[in-house]
Amino acid sequence: MAVHVKLPFTVITIATAALALALGSSPQPRTLAARSDSGRPVRFDYETRYYRQKIDHFGFAEDATFNQRYLIADKHWNHNGGPILFYTGNEGDITWFCNNTGFMWEISKELEAMLVFAEHRYYGESLPFGSKSFSNLKNLNYFTSEQALADFAVLIRNLKQTIPGARTSPVIAVGGSYGGMLAAWFRMKYPNIVVGALAASAPIWLFENLSPCEGFYNIVTNDFLKSGKGCSESIKNSWDAINKLSSTAEGLTFLSHTFHLCSPLQATDVVFFKSWLSNTWVNLAMVDYPYKANFLQPLPAWPIKVVCTFLKNPSLPAESLLQNIFKAVNIYYNYTGNVACLNISQTATSSLDDRGWDYQTCTEMVMPSCSDGINDMFEPMPWDLQSYSDNCKKDWGLLPRPQWMTTVYGGKNISSHSNIVFSNGGLDPWASGGVTKSISDTLIAILIPEGAHHLDLRLSNKEDPVSVQKARTLEVKYFKKWIEQAKTEPVLWIQMLIQMENKSPSSNPWSTHCYILPMF
Repeated sequence: MAVHVKLPFTVITIATAALALALGSSPQPRTLAARSDSGRPVRFDYETRYYRQKIDHFGFAEDATFNQRYLIADKHWNHNGGPILFYTGNEGDITWFCNNTGFMWEISKELEAMLVFAEHRYYGESLPFGSKSFSNLKNLNYFTSEQALADFAVLIRNLKQTIPGARTSPVIAVGGSYGGMLAAWFRMKYPNIVVGALAASAPIWLFENLSPCEGFYNIVTNDFLKSGKGCSESIKNSWDAINKLSSTAEGLTFLSHTFHLCSPLQATDVVFFKSWLSNTWVNLAMVDYPYKANFLQPLPAWPIKVVCTFLKNPSLPAESLLQNIFKAVNIYYNYTGNVACLNISQTATSSLDDRGWDYQTCTEMVMPSCSDGINDMFEPMPWDLQSYSDNCKKDWGLLPRPQWMTTVYGGKNISSHSNIVFSNGGLDPWASGGVTKSISDTLIAILIPEGAHHLDLRLSNKEDPVSVQKARTLEVKYFKKWIEQAKTEPVLWIQMLIQMENKSPSSNPWSTHCYILPMF
C-alpha cells in the first residue's frame, strides 16, 4: 500500500502556538516590530481586539460563543467611508501573517484604507473550546472553512455597525495560500460583504480531479532543474542511496551522524525521514525568494541556487552523495549556523504546530498529489485515496470528504462570480492548482514568472523582479476600480429611482407602491 505524504501548505507547521490563553475583551495596542527583507526596520502599529463569535453559525442547538482575535490598524484610514482591506486568516497565528503581508501595509496610505487581520478559528488564540478545542471530535466538529468564512462575514458586519464612519466602507478580502482560497471563496459566498478579493497563490483547483496530481512535484523539480546542473538529478538519486544505507544498522548510524539528527534514526523512521527531506525540497521551492528572507526559516537570496551548489555531481557513491545532500539541507535548517541538530519532525520554526492543518486535510482539504520518479525528482508515489483515508482514520478517527470542496465552492464552474484577482508565481508549486488564466474581465489571473509563494503579498524589496512590481501595481488598480464601483452603485440606484418617480404614473409601475432603498 502506498504511503501518501500530505502536501505542506503555506506553513504546514504553522498552527496553534498556544492552546490556553486568557482572552480579554478590551483593545490592546501593539506594535509588531519587524525588519523588512531589505534590512530596513518596519513598524506595524495595530490594536488587538476580540469578537464574540458563535461556535456554530449553521445550526441552532449549539449557542455557545468564543473569542475570535483580530488585529486592526486605521492610521491612514479615511473615516468617511474609506475602504477596509480584510485579511482572511489562514492556518496559523494571525500576528505571524500580519508580519508577512507587507503589501497591505504599504498600500494602506494610498488607498486611505483600514487594515483588519482576522484569525481563523482553531488557530492562534481563536480557540472555540479553549485548551479542549482539539480534545475530541465533538469539539472539532465546527472546524471548517465554511464556519471560518461565516466568522469573517459576521465580524465585518459588526465592524461596519460599530465603527463610526465604516458603515459605507467597501471591503476587499486579501489572502495568501489557504488564506487566498478563503479570500476567493469569501467573495463567491458573500458578495454582499466584500466587493472584491485578491487570492494570492490560492490553489482552489487542486481538489478532486480538477488538476493533474503530478503538477505540484513537477514544479518543485523544475525549480531545482533550472537552478544548477546536476541538482535535481542528485536529489533523485538520493532516494536509492538512502534505501541502500538504511537497510543496515551501520547505514542508519551513518545517516544519523551525517545529517546531525537530534535522535538516532531507526529502521521504522526511514519513511518519515524521506518525507522530511521531500517536504524540505518543497518548502525551498515555496520560499525561493530573490532576497534574504525569514518566512519559514532564515534563508539566503535565491536559496535553491545556493542549495544546488552542493549538488553538482549526481553520480557520486551513496555516502558521498548523501553528505552533499546534508550540506544542501543544512542551508534550509541552519543557514544561521545556530542549530545544534536537525529534528525531522519539524520543517519550519520549532515553536509552531501543524495539527490544525493536518485535521483540515483529513476532513475538507483533500488535495491529491502524486509523483512518478521519472518526470520529477521524487520517489514514485501514486495518489492513493484509500491509504490517505486510512491514515486519517488512524490519526483522527474520521474519514475525509474529497468531493465536498468542489461541491460547496463550485470547482471550475465559477464564471458567474466577479471581482477576484488570482495571482500565482511561476516558481510556486501551488500554482499547479491555481487559476492561471483569466476567466472573464472580472475574474483576472496574474502570473509572476519569477515569483515563489505569494511573493506579491510581501513587503516590497529592491531585489523584487519587475514581474512582481507590475503585479502589485495591477492589483492596486483593481482595488481602486472595485472601491469606485462600490461608491457609485448606491448613487446610481438612487438616481434611477428618482428618475422613475419623476415619470408620469402611467409610465411608472412603481409609483403607487412603496419601495425600499438598498442598504449599503
